[in-house]
Amino acid sequence: MSEKEQPNPDFEALLEFIRTDRGFDFTGYKRPSLARRIGKRMEAAGVEGFANYQAYLQGTPTEFVDLFNTILINVTAFFRDEVAWDFLREEIVPRLLQAREKERIRVWSTGCASGEEAYSLAMVLAEAMGEENFKRRVKIYATDVDDDALNVGRHAVYTSGQVEPVQEALRERYFESSNGNFAFRKDMRRSVIFGRHDLLQDPPISKIDLLVSRNTLMYFDTQTQVHVLNNFHFALRDDGFLFLGKSEALAASMNLFAAIDLKRRVFAKVPTAVRRARLGALPLGPGEVQGEVDVDGRVREAGFEAGPVAQIVIDRDGVVVSANLQARTFFGLTQRDLGRPFQDLDVSFRPIELRSRIEQASIEGHVVTLREVEWRVGDEVRYVDLQIAPLVSRTGEGLGIGVTFTEVTRFRRLQEALQESKREMETAYEELQSTVEELETTNEELQSTNEELETTNEELQSTNEELETTVEELQSTNEELETMNDELQDRTTELNEVNTFLDAVLGSLEAAVVVLDDELQVDAWNEGARKLWGLMPDETVGRHFLNLDIGLPTEQLRNPIRKALSQEDGRPEHLRLAAVNRRGRSIDCLISLTPLRARGGTNHGVIVMMQATDSDGRS
Repeated sequence: MSEKEQPNPDFEALLEFIRTDRGFDFTGYKRPSLARRIGKRMEAAGVEGFANYQAYLQGTPTEFVDLFNTILINVTAFFRDEVAWDFLREEIVPRLLQAREKERIRVWSTGCASGEEAYSLAMVLAEAMGEENFKRRVKIYATDVDDDALNVGRHAVYTSGQVEPVQEALRERYFESSNGNFAFRKDMRRSVIFGRHDLLQDPPISKIDLLVSRNTLMYFDTQTQVHVLNNFHFALRDDGFLFLGKSEALAASMNLFAAIDLKRRVFAKVPTAVRRARLGALPLGPGEVQGEVDVDGRVREAGFEAGPVAQIVIDRDGVVVSANLQARTFFGLTQRDLGRPFQDLDVSFRPIELRSRIEQASIEGHVVTLREVEWRVGDEVRYVDLQIAPLVSRTGEGLGIGVTFTEVTRFRRLQEALQESKREMETAYEELQSTVEELETTNEELQSTNEELETTNEELQSTNEELETTVEELQSTNEELETMNDELQDRTTELNEVNTFLDAVLGSLEAAVVVLDDELQVDAWNEGARKLWGLMPDETVGRHFLNLDIGLPTEQLRNPIRKALSQEDGRPEHLRLAAVNRRGRSIDCLISLTPLRARGGTNHGVIVMMQATDSDGRS
């Protein structure tokens, strides 16, 4: 939205709400950039429409902080636009020091943001006049409307990236190391005073020698810029200097300031007395000296008749004595009109009433002049200058009045065309200035966005590094798991081999062998047990031995097995029981119960070996 477009009522209501509720007056800011910055914050907050955002602000007081941080683009740097700073250092500061000699020097940095500009001024002045003189004589007032940015400036701690534009020698001389960052020297910092100041509402600081306002005016509309520049003019001493940003030259080229170097945006104050002299001076035309020419009356009459301007001569009785060719042509006069009272002719009141003015010239005895009198002839408009001059004889006797009509229509047309061209040029300059400032504002917004993206990129890079570390840790864990898996596979292979070996051993025994755990559940059941009792391994393994339905009275084995489990010396228990084998034949079963001992000497189960015998004890 350009400044000439109709304002959005909801947007203007939002600005008024911010002004009345929080005291921030943004009504003087350029609408396009202001609407764009507020729109960016609305998008981040997920709100559509200025009216809805106003309601959101009313219900969310903390949102004001984020909004102000978004609107107030704190894009600044040490020695920003180095060429302009070089000119200030080499040309302006020496002139300022020479003019002040031992006097105090007052410097004002407006829109200082986080203070880089104010400390740049401090370094320039300290280098020019010496540190001790600087600390004794210089006061730098650094102002802004952003309290958070001012707090950063007061602490004066900056990252290595922020101080990179500072020459290494200056960095070593004026900065101290602070937790990996750079802090401006505390003793030098006392000369820089930070304070909140609103250029639109607060009165200006007075008696300033050097006023630095770089890329601050460009956010304001034309009317507000004029108001701020008038305050700057008041703030500066008569020989003070104004240092603006690179996009603010046109706004400053008014009669308040004179350009010292337009390219570097440095201006000198035009003192008030000089301004008044410039505005009040009017060009003086050369006086015309009428010489008496002693010529023949006919020559005089011919010269009067051929004059390039219309002239009418009236005697002291108000009678028309003579009218030259131009007068007769312009006003339609004839020879019969000569000798008639002037008041009876149309020319006496058209294009303008002349009778009272002729009387005034006769009484007062001086020329009456009328400039650019409008004269309508049909549809055409002409403009004439009139001069009503008393005619006086050599003896001082009044003879009559001479009225001269000089047509200035062409001059008036040229003047109007010139004024129109000036207005168009001023409009074009204003539009150009607005465009330049808009581009600069956009550039600063892009720079701010770029800084945000750089911060995001650094965060992403940090996250990526953490992910890479996590991947390396996972790879290390995976290698450890692979190693453990290989060991487990080796152990599994060994276990399988042992199990195969044990199965082979148990299978090669003719006696029935059953291995029980400490809960009396079957862990192994060999082929001899199958042949003796008729149950397959899959029918017995995992089941409680005493619950098996076989021909052996297993309940009678409960106590002997418990006794075997409690044996500490590993000695087997032997007993004989009557039983019935799988074929239904009655047998005597010789049973041997041997504790299953681990290497540590702990019993983990029982090996039950069973062998059928006849009545004589033979197998």
